[in-house]
Amino acid sequence: MNALLIVMLIIWAISGVGLIVFVMLHSGKGTGLSDMIASSLYSTQTGTNIIEKNLDRITIALAIVFMLSLLVLMIIYPQGTIVR
Repeated sequence: MNALLIVMLIIWAISGVGLIVFVMLHSGKGTGLSDMIASSLYSTQTGTNIIEKNLDRITIALAIVFMLSLLVLMIIYPQGTIVR
């Protein structure tokens, strides 16, 4: 394995796990994990909005990194050309 492959796989895996974590932190139609965290940190509604906006930004950034790293891996190593 060359260094580019290892770096791209690490970036892809970390962004994938981070994406899962930050999507799970978002509040849905009911109460979510972010509401429990926000209620302990802030008692006002404005604090929750700031936390949700930051969660949105981080989630979007992780999704972009995930997709770009996936595209780079697809371009560099098409159709399973990775040899052990």
